Amino acid sequence: MASRTNRRVLLGGGLLCLAALPCADSSRLIAAEGQPQPTVAAVNYPIASAARLAGDGRQTRFILDLDRSVTFRAVTLADPYRVVVDVPQINFQLPAGTGGGGRGLVRAFRYGLVMPGGSRIVFDLTGPAKIAKSYVVEAANGQPARLVLEMEEVDRAAFVASLAPESRPELRPAIAEAPPATVPTAAAPEAAQPKADSRPVVVIDPGHGGIDNGTQSSGESEKNLVLAFGRALRDKLEKAGKYRVVMTRDDDTFIPLGDRTKIARNHKAALFVSIHADALPRAEGDAQGATIYTLSDKASDAEAQRLADAENRADAIAGFNLAEEPTDVADILIDLTQRETRTFSNRFARLLMGEMKATVRMHKHPLKSAGFRVLKAPDVPSVLVEIGYVSNKADLEHLVSEGWRSKAVGSMAQAIDAFLTKRMATAGNAN
Repeated sequence: MASRTNRRVLLGGGLLCLAALPCADSSRLIAAEGQPQPTVAAVNYPIASAARLAGDGRQTRFILDLDRSVTFRAVTLADPYRVVVDVPQINFQLPAGTGGGGRGLVRAFRYGLVMPGGSRIVFDLTGPAKIAKSYVVEAANGQPARLVLEMEEVDRAAFVASLAPESRPELRPAIAEAPPATVPTAAAPEAAQPKADSRPVVVIDPGHGGIDNGTQSSGESEKNLVLAFGRALRDKLEKAGKYRVVMTRDDDTFIPLGDRTKIARNHKAALFVSIHADALPRAEGDAQGATIYTLSDKASDAEAQRLADAENRADAIAGFNLAEEPTDVADILIDLTQRETRTFSNRFARLLMGEMKATVRMHKHPLKSAGFRVLKAPDVPSVLVEIGYVSNKADLEHLVSEGWRSKAVGSMAQAIDAFLTKRMATAGNAN
């Protein structure tokens, strides 16, 4: 295996320009190709067993299967256009010929050892592109750990602007020497058109509606209680102005579960929050307090399963056309997206519980999971919040109280803001 790894060591000629790599330790990252390389011992280093590309000329995703998680650093370089990923030393056990062919934005890629303790993957691009997302997912459910890099097509001006100042190349003479553009008078109205709203989208989903009343108690209907709560949460978020809020329903309308999920996906939502207020049969006890549910294949308890079954009675990964992918690649893309989405959903659920427990009564087991259809958008972090049980007298008194609703809405809005602020900051650092 050592001989295979040494054969895949990057050749020096193609990477000498990386000496200008914009980082504090760039001197240590200068390519060491062409020098005698130490043997890579499989027992000491992470093993890369497979690599693949998916996507098209607008968006391309690279996936590297590993036997354990690794840290990494990814940067873009110009003239020629490349993406460079530096990782700790890896034992590349990839099939012969891997990287020789490209797809989408990637013409080809190569990999190997560049220095003792350090490996590198270099992607030759077909044109300017940005790193839209880059992350590592942990091994789970029989699937290996995976390093994922998502690249998006951009024009040269945007590409150059995205580079660190010290690494920006001089624009080509034809561009640099062009006279300043003048805007004709007739074009002024078009230039003055407002920009598209780029704020993150939060989808609020008041459960039930129309012919589906949900649960009812003491003359109160779940569909009306959760609609009032959803409207109050929308108003709170819109007043802050940081997010664009979409309601799956804003009146007494029945919306099928599948359509609720589609609304979130069509708006490329950053978060989906479904609001409910259920009831339990007497035989299952007099439960009370708010409960937060996330999606799982196996319910966390019998109560969660019963609720999911009841709600479920009353789907293409964003940007990637899976119909054009081999079945095994499509399955991997779905698995990656679902794992990442569930991680974010669970993170938000814990954050929401922390905020809500300071202001409202929580269920004795406030975090649960089950197979809710409405939470199954593979690429939108989603939670279902039971704000209380209409079958419980104390909960019902809270649910009809504007004062309680205001406190609960405030804590939920705080959790949403904290979650999305951190996600936006992380996404900004990754680009």
